[in-house]
Amino acid sequence: MAMPWRQSLRLGTYLAKQKLLRREKFPILVELEPLFACNLKCAGCGKIQHPHDVLKQRMPVEQAVGAIEECGAPMVSIAGGEPLMHPQIDEIVRQLLDRNKIVFLCTNAVLLPKHLHKFTPHPNFAWMVHLDGLRERHDASVCKDGVFDQAVAAIRQVQAAGFRVMTNTTFFDLDSPQDVIDVLDYLNDELGVDHMQISPGYAYEKAPDQEHWLTVQQTHQLFAKAFAGGRRKKWRLNHSPLYLDFLEGKVDFRCTAWAIPSYSLKGWQRPCYLLDDGYTATYRELIEDTDWDSFGRGNDPRCANCMAHCGYEPTAVVATLGSLRETIRAAAG
Repeated sequence: MAMPWRQSLRLGTYLAKQKLLRREKFPILVELEPLFACNLKCAGCGKIQHPHDVLKQRMPVEQAVGAIEECGAPMVSIAGGEPLMHPQIDEIVRQLLDRNKIVFLCTNAVLLPKHLHKFTPHPNFAWMVHLDGLRERHDASVCKDGVFDQAVAAIRQVQAAGFRVMTNTTFFDLDSPQDVIDVLDYLNDELGVDHMQISPGYAYEKAPDQEHWLTVQQTHQLFAKAFAGGRRKKWRLNHSPLYLDFLEGKVDFRCTAWAIPSYSLKGWQRPCYLLDDGYTATYRELIEDTDWDSFGRGNDPRCANCMAHCGYEPTAVVATLGSLRETIRAAAG
């Protein structure tokens, strides 16, 4: 199962326009971080390592919306930190939807029941709940017992309220192919979320846990075994078939991190949200003043084991829509 049809149609139209305009580099989705503060201390995330004065900051609505307008990306993933800790997060979402953006609001779901009344279901809006495994595995990942059950209860609540719900799961070297199968079966069949995203863990340098990231070889082995027998076709995965091929090691791509830029309280992060080589004030500066050929596997040693969606999913999407065969394959699921 490939990406939602509305998302695929929007992307196809947008990419066709970029091709007609002969643009070489353009944003597909922006990782928007309107705050760094969070209510959890996950082992694989380093956002709360920022100084206390930075953790207290909240991005103004005008700044958040202005950044998306500046770059022109059709999709926005609002992350953090925990976005629901932002007092005007509902207004940021509303204004982006008013501008016809596809919006994913990422959350650990702990605060979701308290804030759900501020939001209204919309065809271009989805909750993106982080679930890094089933109960024991997820609670260990977020370093707090009971969070898995809270997230599941919140998902059921927002589903009952008519919202689209997606999940995002990161896998580490602690996970087996059977773990991948079990969590995706649960999310797909028992919990019934609309779509799921998956990602191999990347060695984010500020994260407390630096011991359990996946190498490229481990990523290939993990997903090749998990996807064996055509299992991936039954799961409602929010990925192009070519990106899933990439995770299995069937194809290789170059990193195109410029297509999923990250904008935070500090500005446009160079070159992506996983690496921190400084910030620019404008999207144009980010694109024009960054040596993009210096990043990606084979170019920068920090990227040696990265297969994250922020660098390689856009490459796969462009390759898909540039091939009639792959477009048909993606449409067929």
